[in-house]
Amino acid sequence: TSSGTNQGAFAVLDWVLFLGIGGIWGSSFLLMDIGLEALRPGVVTLLRVGLGALVLAAVPRARRPIDRADWPRVAALSVIWVGIPFSLFPIAQQWVDSAVAGMINGAMPIFATIFATLMLRRRPRGAQAFGLVVGFTGVVLMSVASGSEGATQARGVALLLGATVCYGLAVNIVAPLAQRYGSLPVMARILALGTVWAAPLGISGLGDSSFA
Repeated sequence: TSSGTNQGAFAVLDWVLFLGIGGIWGSSFLLMDIGLEALRPGVVTLLRVGLGALVLAAVPRARRPIDRADWPRVAALSVIWVGIPFSLFPIAQQWVDSAVAGMINGAMPIFATIFATLMLRRRPRGAQAFGLVVGFTGVVLMSVASGSEGATQARGVALLLGATVCYGLAVNIVAPLAQRYGSLPVMARILALGTVWAAPLGISGLGDSSFA
């Protein structure tokens, strides 16, 4: 991984983008819940990843070339950031409410900080350390409370935590690539490869899904 290059405070545009991304990402759990009423989990994953790949493929800036030496990292990210967690979330949401899924996913910055601490060998201090402890305690309490409602609920919570840990690792691995090439070229290739990994499970679930 690598340290961030922007150490300044958020400007107004940064806050607008942050809130917009938060709204889009947060609503995805509700939309997955709605989609699961008619579609198998693998189909939901394939549609999410595949449609995202198609949109980025149409953006000229996303076609910027990436050096061959960086492709192994891109391939690994397509599994860690897309293939595994994007599959786990809809599977888990068969048993876990979308609100719980969204709250557990909110722990991603905590896991990202833990991985960054290990990879950069630089411990968080002061308010960051306090926030990490408080956040991690909240994740534990929320997971225990949700998982205690039954075996299937506990299974769903475990899958959600696994997916969120993958996200925390992935955002650290992607940092040098995003700094070198920009986010669009990197994400375009990650989603394209992720579509390949999601295709078998998605295609196998088409027969049990309803598109009416």
